[in-house]
Amino acid sequence: MREAGVDESILDDVVRLSAADPSGMLLHVASSARQVRESAALAQEAGIGSLAADGRPRAVLVVGVGSSAAVGVALAAVVGSRCPVPVLGHNGFGLPGWVGVADVVIAISGSGRSEATLSALEEADRRGCRVVAVGPPDSPLAHCAERARALFLPVAVVDGRPTRASFWALLLPAVAAVRALGLLPPAAEGPDAVEAAAARLEDLAMRCRPASETFISPAKVLALELAGSLPLLWGTTALTAAAADRAAGQLAANAGYPALLGALPDAAGAQAGVLDGMFGVRGAGGGAGADDDFFRDRVDETEPVRLRLVLLRDQAAEHPAVTRQAEAAVTAAAERAVAVTELSAQGSSRLERLASLVGLFDYTSVYLGLALGLDPTPVAAARDLSSPPTPAVGET
Repeated sequence: MREAGVDESILDDVVRLSAADPSGMLLHVASSARQVRESAALAQEAGIGSLAADGRPRAVLVVGVGSSAAVGVALAAVVGSRCPVPVLGHNGFGLPGWVGVADVVIAISGSGRSEATLSALEEADRRGCRVVAVGPPDSPLAHCAERARALFLPVAVVDGRPTRASFWALLLPAVAAVRALGLLPPAAEGPDAVEAAAARLEDLAMRCRPASETFISPAKVLALELAGSLPLLWGTTALTAAAADRAAGQLAANAGYPALLGALPDAAGAQAGVLDGMFGVRGAGGGAGADDDFFRDRVDETEPVRLRLVLLRDQAAEHPAVTRQAEAAVTAAAERAVAVTELSAQGSSRLERLASLVGLFDYTSVYLGLALGLDPTPVAAARDLSSPPTPAVGET
């Protein structure tokens, strides 16, 4: 039985989809391939190659909060575990104490106004770090970068496009920066990989477009699978864990929908208990127990919220032990009547494989929001939390 609040019919009605999405979030998601190509070109025009002049850094710190924080997680996944220097994310004010003159700081803000990112850039300048700033031109971030004589990589501004729909516009300059620093193997993650990622996103845009019937649109199918369930998103590699992280954020922002997040092998121990909890086998309600009244009125009862295990796989990079854990997780879920969805990353490069999963969930989150009767663009709670009231006297 489908959750009562889900309107499946809207997904096959282009007119209703358009009316329910007045700010055009679906169109913004469809711009992902253009963002990849455009941002890669803008980075080259801005002189990204100059970063190599001072040689390889000790470490790369990617600073960003909110939607921009996912860029740091994704960049570390694209660089991979064999990178000769650590690539780390930081989503707070200022900088960690270890950051110094030997390091590169990449400050990212989709709005160009993030107080945390601006404070990190200013601190990086004071410490003598090499600094790269990514954001809109003619923004506080751009002006701060100019004062610090930092390399500024502009992001094309599109009216009405939220930061969370600018993921690729923000990620590609960061990818270009680590490539210029010699931290990406050109053969595996060079310009061809950028074009392949763009092509992959174009293919998803075609298959997930509003006019595609639900049964042939992978995003619409996935949206209906998730509806009424509590998704348990598990990645099997660093790259698919990054995609799961982005997916959870998009489900929350675009559909107001929660998800549990984890990565194997750690999640097998840390989160396995939820399979036996209230949203797992204990919430199945499949058979009549000793206290079940067979003759009670069931007309007004709704189906309980159940877990759905969503495994984001990357068989090309999975450790054999993790592969065995993933297979065991599928078996354990089946034994508990927990539904399972397995999604495999597609593509030859890490950037393309990331695109295959991130692109799918970007569309899925929007379609789920629309099926639940939500406009996917405005997030009132985010505005409330980003501008908290000034504490009264005596408050902490």
